[in-house]
Amino acid sequence: MSKPPFNIVIVGQSGRLQYEAALFLVSLRAKTPNFSGKVFIAEPTQGPQWSRDPAMNNQAVRALIQEFGGEIIQFESAVFGEAYPYGNKIECLSALPKGEPFVFFDSDTLILDDVESVPFDFDRPCASLKVEGTWPEIELYGPGYTETWKSLYDQFGLDFQSSLDLSQPDEYWRRYSYFNAGFFYYKCPKLFGDRFLEYAKEIKFNGPKAIECQTLDPWLDQVALPLVIHSLGGGRDALPAGYLDGSVSCHYRMLPLLYAKESDQVVQTLEEVTEHNKVKKVLKEYDPIKRMIYQGRGQKVRALFDQDNLPTKERAIRNKIKSQGFWMR
Repeated sequence: MSKPPFNIVIVGQSGRLQYEAALFLVSLRAKTPNFSGKVFIAEPTQGPQWSRDPAMNNQAVRALIQEFGGEIIQFESAVFGEAYPYGNKIECLSALPKGEPFVFFDSDTLILDDVESVPFDFDRPCASLKVEGTWPEIELYGPGYTETWKSLYDQFGLDFQSSLDLSQPDEYWRRYSYFNAGFFYYKCPKLFGDRFLEYAKEIKFNGPKAIECQTLDPWLDQVALPLVIHSLGGGRDALPAGYLDGSVSCHYRMLPLLYAKESDQVVQTLEEVTEHNKVKKVLKEYDPIKRMIYQGRGQKVRALFDQDNLPTKERAIRNKIKSQGFWMR
């Protein structure tokens, strides 16, 4: 039986994200030229949550996106907007076709291979496990991981015990379901998006006592995400490892980090998919892309590191790049 088609959505808006969206789409078409679904570039519309129009303001970028088969759609930032732009990945789901499977990717993602080869089970949602233990921050004499996370599961009537990875030690962050929101998927964007928005608003405005001293900016989406996934029957084991954040996609976040940390395949893919003149003409208008890719600064960054023996802390990588004057974002 053939797999059902699915749609892809990423966010595009003025500034860096519009160029990342174009780069994502160029890499997708290079590596999955016969992709059978639709590719939506979701842009927030001007409204009270934005002090300036957030729409993609470069007409050449918009034209390139459309030339590569991207469908630009608009959504309203009813809750978050400029104060919490990560909320775009929650609210953009309202603009997608109901009942059609979708995969959300952060715009700073590069496609490396056929995305339709990924064995998605759209009945069981999952998200990126390329994550560090960034939340909660455990304070001396304050609630621990178990008390903190259990308070959230209890708030939404979810079974906390079944979310745990019992192979991990008690009070170690990996024991608790926690994802990066660099990608996530489900069988219906409305069901997922409505639940995501409901949980995020409740956590932000009416969270349990155990999290009252915790910082939710920028972690709100990643706090709500495991609860959404668990409530819809998904979990950390729903997607086989090695495809996304692996052989099929790379969530690079910033180009200096890509050149410093990622594999030769990732760097080669980046430079190959951006070498065509019609792509180069548009992408080089964004200074970090121009300098890192087209003027060779990325290769200078790469030469600073042994990719097989990287510093354990990303801060050390960033600081070394900055010390050489090569940092850009």
